[in-house]
Amino acid sequence: MFDKSQVIPIGSDHGAYKLKAFLVDRLTGMGYRLKDFGTHSEASVDYPDFIHPVAKAVNDGTYPIGIIMCGSGQGASMTANKYPNVRAGLCWNLEQATLTRQHNNANIISLPGRFVDFELALEMVVAFLNTEFEGDRHIQRINKIPIIHE
Repeated sequence: MFDKSQVIPIGSDHGAYKLKAFLVDRLTGMGYRLKDFGTHSEASVDYPDFIHPVAKAVNDGTYPIGIIMCGSGQGASMTANKYPNVRAGLCWNLEQATLTRQHNNANIISLPGRFVDFELALEMVVAFLNTEFEGDRHIQRINKIPIIHE
């Protein structure tokens, strides 16, 4: 169970602004504490400008877990995964949100703001936050992610 006294960073571009605003409202209402890194409108912006601060903060250990999104979720995920201590998982359904934590120990969930129902997105985030990493056989796999084999 996620410790609600911890702060969760969240960031999006314009393509996911409405979803981010919805999640901030609903998650705050559920007792979660959020640090909103923007964007703060539907005006066109570049997603890396809002994803990098979230990913860097998780990478550096300032926050244990984060939420990012853009129109497709892909650009946000690609940007966040440039950081060595970040494992961002792009999720489209509840099972993915759960498994990306259980099996991949993801510490950032990436959402496609233009392609998922807002209520489903909320369910995915809550599941992501409250699912524990299973460890065990998955640890050796997680440890191989940053290693390049030639």
